[in-house]
Amino acid sequence: MEKLVIQGGKALRGAVKVSGSKNASLPILAAGLLTDELCVLDGVPPLRDVTTMVRILRHLGVKVVQERDRITLDPNGYQGTEAPYRLVATMRASFCVLGPLLAKQREAKVSLPGGCIIGPRPVDLHLKGLKALGASLKVEGGYVLSKTKELRGGTIYLGGAFGSSVLGTANVMMCATLARGRTMIENAACEPELVDLANVLIKMGAKIQGHGTPVITVEGVRRLNGFTHRVISDRIEAGTFLIASAMTGSPLTVEGARAEHLGAVIDKLKEAGVEVSARDGSILVRPRSRLKPVDVTTLPYPGFPTDMQAQMMSLMCQAPGISVITEKIYPDRFMHVAELGRMGAQIKLEGSSAIVLGIRRLSGAPVMASDLRASAALVLAALSARGTSEISRIYHLDRGYDRIDDKLTRLGAEIRREKTD
Repeated sequence: MEKLVIQGGKALRGAVKVSGSKNASLPILAAGLLTDELCVLDGVPPLRDVTTMVRILRHLGVKVVQERDRITLDPNGYQGTEAPYRLVATMRASFCVLGPLLAKQREAKVSLPGGCIIGPRPVDLHLKGLKALGASLKVEGGYVLSKTKELRGGTIYLGGAFGSSVLGTANVMMCATLARGRTMIENAACEPELVDLANVLIKMGAKIQGHGTPVITVEGVRRLNGFTHRVISDRIEAGTFLIASAMTGSPLTVEGARAEHLGAVIDKLKEAGVEVSARDGSILVRPRSRLKPVDVTTLPYPGFPTDMQAQMMSLMCQAPGISVITEKIYPDRFMHVAELGRMGAQIKLEGSSAIVLGIRRLSGAPVMASDLRASAALVLAALSARGTSEISRIYHLDRGYDRIDDKLTRLGAEIRREKTD
């Protein structure tokens, strides 16, 4: 395994380019299972999660060619219907092959998913939606077994205890493209990644309306074509660099970031006293000398994203005063609190809220990453801390950030990757 060693207190400067969106790339790659024609996706980040999805597609019989940030899929004649535990267990998003397999092959055997340990994330909404389309489903031996003779459209409500499901909406929407008749998905997720997927499906010949709103309508078609598409930029990576600028007091230009996808994050940064402006496809950040505490509640898009909660908490750790951060999507997503505490952070948990008493500066310490976004929060904390920090288990970080240590080094950070014992 590897770790990051970061010397804190170094000013950053310059511009950083945001990579393509991981969370958009994965379901779009799965959409290639819906057709027999070539599919070309550009801007794909070279991440571990992408590699896992490629391995799943190859296991199913899809021919895959990777060239830099381009992935070409040739699904013609693929026969596979099983996504095995050894692959799906490492990444939750791989579960989104279930809908396309069911739609194209009329059967599927997909392992229940794994991924980051951030609290319970059931797949009940996925199964509810697919069952409403006419699938026979059962869970057996850690797998979802599904079959159907014919998929039929219908009205499906995808509301859960903590709001809409992005992957659940993606699975049902992809499956519905080849169902007979009209499907109406109510309480659908509205995230930009889902809109990007819908735009790809429309390029393939799907008839979809309402994507980006809580009600999506899909009119089934007999077959779908291939596609060529460039994935949207990664809003979570962009938001992480915005906070890196704010925490280190360094003006930065985040190239390729789309301000329209980061409204809630930008709003909270401005409330904290950070100057943020959009210009020519980039976001410019100019921190001020003193941060202000702000309260944050995570909500489904366009609310504040749960995937930015840990990074925002790191920022509030050095905003003098009291901030309250409430997690409404995954109430147990606070594994980073204890590790930030090792760096001197003053955080108290009360149910699904974290009460943060900001201090002037954190102290470097050895810490351990527990999940993808917690890893990013610890990197941010280490950049601004006094002294040296060592962050272990960074394989979580590599699942979702494209060469973040290299990008930070080019901005002026003192950061290196080392092997652990």
